[in-house]
Amino acid sequence: MNDSQFNQLEKIKILSRLKRIEGQIRGIQRMIIEGRPCSDIMVQIAAVKAALNQVNKLLVENHVNSCFNSYLSSNDISQDTITEIMDLIIKFVR
Repeated sequence: MNDSQFNQLEKIKILSRLKRIEGQIRGIQRMIIEGRPCSDIMVQIAAVKAALNQVNKLLVENHVNSCFNSYLSSNDISQDTITEIMDLIIKFVR
């Protein structure tokens, strides 16, 4: 599997999150049209950023797992090593 391919469950998770984010963005647009306070809009923008970070984490996880998948089958790298790498990457994605 190359890094641009996802299994069906990964696609569902990612697309579900992106659809939710799309709805949040539409909500922000409505808030602006309605003249809602800037502070309320900024809270929603922060929520969208956090949601996008979650999507990014899923993408990074998929990428790292696909990169190391061949190594796992040959026992050159352990699952613990992959978990350690993922934990490190996720810390920097925040």
